[in-house]
Amino acid sequence: MRRAIYPGSFDPVTNGHLDIIQRGCKLFDEIIVAVLINPEKTAFFTVQERCEILSEVLQDIDRGDCRVTVESFAGLMVEYAAERNANAIVRGIRAISDYEYELQMALMNRRLQPRLETVFMMPAEEYSYVSSRLVKEVFQLGAPIKDLVPPLVEQRMRESS
Repeated sequence: MRRAIYPGSFDPVTNGHLDIIQRGCKLFDEIIVAVLINPEKTAFFTVQERCEILSEVLQDIDRGDCRVTVESFAGLMVEYAAERNANAIVRGIRAISDYEYELQMALMNRRLQPRLETVFMMPAEEYSYVSSRLVKEVFQLGAPIKDLVPPLVEQRMRESS
């Protein structure tokens, strides 16, 4: 079984994230969407809320035969991946700036856990500029975020503000 971990904050989950998961399902038998517990960051949604939202919106994407689960984790991602018997880490890359950071992380992860591969995926063109940080910023300034996030995410953001 080819199992991948797709780690991130997912605060909030965007259509770009869902695009990566859906296309990742063509490569892997199972994807664990791993929500990072990071007490240092001020989040829009709690970890529990992010896991609930992800679980709900993932029901609406075409996964084929791929099993997709949502979990949370703290600490080193490579240790979590080893505990979950993952073969790969999936990372989305939107721009050169993402690549530089992700390359450093992938090389460190390889040093810490040599059997674990990192797979870089680019989102569909219409999501290539979308980040959770940008979505939150645009939302907080009152601009529409339709088509950037699933409708449930927009609804929950409006309820939370």
